[in-house]
Amino acid sequence: MDTQMLIGAQRVLGAETEEQILNPRTGEVICTLPEASLAQVEEAVAAADKAFAKWSRTTPAERSGYLLKIADRIEAEAEEFARLEALNCGKPGPLALGDELPAIVDCFRFFAGAVRCMTGPVAGEYLEGFTSMIRRDPIGVVASIAPWNYPLMMMAWKIAPAIGAGNTVVFKPSEQTPLTALKIAGIFAEVLPEGVVNIILGRGETVGSALIHHPKVAMISLTGDIATGRKILEAANKTIKRTHLELGGKAPVIVFDDADIAGTVEGLRAFGFYNAGQDCTAACRIYAHASVYDNFVADLTDAVSTITYNDADDDKNEIGPLISQRQRDRVASFVARAREANHIEVTTGGASPEGGGFYYTPTVVAGALQSDEIVRREVFGPVVSVTRFSDPDEAITWANDSEYGLASSVWTKDISKGMQVASRLQYGCTWVNTHFMLTNEMPHGGMKQSGYGKDMSSYALEDYSVVRHVMVAH
Repeated sequence: MDTQMLIGAQRVLGAETEEQILNPRTGEVICTLPEASLAQVEEAVAAADKAFAKWSRTTPAERSGYLLKIADRIEAEAEEFARLEALNCGKPGPLALGDELPAIVDCFRFFAGAVRCMTGPVAGEYLEGFTSMIRRDPIGVVASIAPWNYPLMMMAWKIAPAIGAGNTVVFKPSEQTPLTALKIAGIFAEVLPEGVVNIILGRGETVGSALIHHPKVAMISLTGDIATGRKILEAANKTIKRTHLELGGKAPVIVFDDADIAGTVEGLRAFGFYNAGQDCTAACRIYAHASVYDNFVADLTDAVSTITYNDADDDKNEIGPLISQRQRDRVASFVARAREANHIEVTTGGASPEGGGFYYTPTVVAGALQSDEIVRREVFGPVVSVTRFSDPDEAITWANDSEYGLASSVWTKDISKGMQVASRLQYGCTWVNTHFMLTNEMPHGGMKQSGYGKDMSSYALEDYSVVRHVMVAH
C-alpha cells in the first residue's frame, strides 16, 4: 500500500500529525498517515509553480499523450484501485470495479481528445486593418480539494481537465480517503514531468487552509459542502483567485400521475441509494402525485426493504456503509427528528443495524411536508423522503424552493410534459425518466448554492482556462 505523498519528483511521508484511516465496513484502522507540514505545502506549490513555466507551453497533442498514458495505467491496475476504494470507502468492490473505474479511465481519455479540439470565434478583421484572434490559455497553479464519497472519480474530474488545459496542480484528497490518491501518485510520478501534479495529505483546517490562502495558487477547485465553499470564497476574495465549486445538492424527483410506477420505483431504488446515498445528486427528495402516492409509497417501501448490504458475499451487496460513525450519527439524527412529526411515517429502515461497521438501513420517510427539515436539508445517507402533491405547478414550485441547484428528475410517460417541466427546474442537470446517469461528454455542475463551474465535458476545459484576445495591426 502506497503511503507517500508526491511533491515534485519526490515520494515523501508527511511530517505532521498522523490521521487514522478507517475501514467503514468494520470501523477498524487500516493504517495511520501523517499530514503534510506547512513547509511541505510550500514545497508542493513551489514545484507546481516551477513546472507551470514549461508545462503550460506544451502542445495539446503532447498533453493528450500524457492523459492517455495515465488512462492506460489506471485501466491496467483497475482491480487494485477498486480494492483500495472499497477498503477505504466501504463500497462494494464489484461496483467500484464495474461502475466507477471504467468512468474514471474514460474521463482521462475524453479530455485527451477534448484538449485537441477546443473551439472559439473565427479569427478575422473585425476592425479594418487589424486581425483579432482568441486564445485559451492555462491559469496557473490549481489547488484541488476533493471529498470522501468518490475519491478517485473526483480526482479524475479535477485533474484531467486542469492539466489538460495546461495548468499544474496541488491536489489534496480527503483526509479520510487518501489511499487511491496515494496509489495514483506513483503513476503520476512515472508518467508526468516533475511537478505537474503534486499530492499532499492533510485536514482542511490545516493543509487545505494553507493551500487556499497561498499567493501562488491561481485557482481553487473544491467539491464539498456549502460552509467550506463560503470559506474558500472568502479566501479567494483577498487575491481574486478563480474558484470552481461544487457544493452539494438535494435533488428533487417529480413523479407525475402518468409515470410508469414500476419503472420509477426500480429507478429510485437504485438512484436514491447508490453509494449509500452519499452522493450530491442522489434522488432523495421525491414529490409524488396524490393519485399515485399511496401505491408509489407502498411499492417503493417494498423495493427499498430488499436492498442488500453487509453480505459476506460482496457480489451481492448493493450499497456499503456510511463513511464514519460521525456520518452515521448525523444521518440517524435526521431520521429521529423526522419521526417526531405526527404527519411523518418511516415506512422502512430508520435504524443502525447491530454489528461492526457504519451501516444504516435504507430508509423511506413518507408523508413529509415541504417545510420539514428532512425535505430541505442534505442528509447524505440512504434516506429518501416522499411528499404528496396535487397540482403540477405546486410540485415545480416546491422542487425549486431550495438553496441547492445541482440535480433533479421528472418521471412521466408524456415526454412533452417532461421537457416542459425540465425547462422550469432550476438545476444544473435534469433527467427525464431516469436519474444519476452521467457521461463525460456532458457537463456536471450546479446552480444557486450548489456552486458553479462544470466538471466533465469541454465546459470543464473552459473553466480551467482563461480567454484572451490577441489583436495584430496590419
